[in-house]
Amino acid sequence: MILREISKLLEQKIKDSKIIILVGPRQVGKTTLLKTMFKTEATLWLNGDDADVRSKLSNTSSTYLKQLVGTHDRLIIDEAQRIENIGLTLKILHDQLPEVKVLATGSSAFELANQINEPLTGRKWEFHLWPISFEEMANHHSLLEEERLLEHRLVYGWYPEVINNPGSEKLILNALSDSYLYKDILTWEDIKKPQKLEALVQALAFQIGQQVSYHELGQIVGLNNETVERYINLLEKAFIIFRLPSLSRNLRNELKKSRKIYFYDVGIRNSVIKNWNPVAMRQDVGALWENFLIVERLKHKSYNQLFSNDYFWRTHAQQEIDFIEESGGVLHAYEFKWNPKRKAKFSKAFKDGYPNHELSVVNKTNFLDFVQKPI
Repeated sequence: MILREISKLLEQKIKDSKIIILVGPRQVGKTTLLKTMFKTEATLWLNGDDADVRSKLSNTSSTYLKQLVGTHDRLIIDEAQRIENIGLTLKILHDQLPEVKVLATGSSAFELANQINEPLTGRKWEFHLWPISFEEMANHHSLLEEERLLEHRLVYGWYPEVINNPGSEKLILNALSDSYLYKDILTWEDIKKPQKLEALVQALAFQIGQQVSYHELGQIVGLNNETVERYINLLEKAFIIFRLPSLSRNLRNELKKSRKIYFYDVGIRNSVIKNWNPVAMRQDVGALWENFLIVERLKHKSYNQLFSNDYFWRTHAQQEIDFIEESGGVLHAYEFKWNPKRKAKFSKAFKDGYPNHELSVVNKTNFLDFVQKPI
């Protein structure tokens, strides 16, 4: 069993009265994690994928919920985002059954974001479970072993089922990146042409690490700008991709409303474009390395409750910096290089425009220092 770093955060919060909400992509191990942590008979499990559970919990009362929970002192609602009005149901549970610890999981942010934030203000802790991290795997077997597997992971990623079934990576990732990946989007949203959504994901996969244009993407897949932006919002809420905004404050020629898009897992990205070539044969290794490093950094910050504002930086003159963290009034700027022999040249315009900065190059020899760096 691979120990997940988020377990420590959940254990810290399990004894107070607030609801715990655990969100993250499909198949990253939310249910497995909670079943490992809470095995006692005192825990009642309900699954939002079950039609009768959705019906009972969509429009309910405190009286019914008290009868349903009975003598259990812990309630776990899996796939809670599938339950209509789940926010109000969780509010009733928190207010009327304070002796019961409630946990809810969700594989998308749609229902949870839209129906939980308001009624559960001050009543919840929300945590994010990512695909397995490099740190978790290094702790599981050894740092040396995970370093040896790095190039393999850059192709197949860190989904639990992929890691636990060596030799079946392509089969598993193809299944994950098929329509199952878009299940929540297609269930809730009025998407008349799902093939366009899949074409957009493929276009994004080819552009990781690059500045993306909604207009250009629309031309590629045959959608207008507004629909492209809507689909990207949905893909982000389903934890398939995430956006990184551009830093723009001081310089006239900075890109002011630009963004880069990355995938939560590089294995899913490679599956979308059906590219299983080893790292030594790939032209996109720099983009994969950049995606990997940013995701691993975000995992570390999420599990250790480290907070910063994150950006990239670029000018119209094509000067750029891959990744910037802002914390404590300092801009920590990073350039990512897969090849340790490649040097990075930081823009004089950036250094002059943002004098309170630190500059670092991240490569295969020092990437753990970046991933695990405190803020």
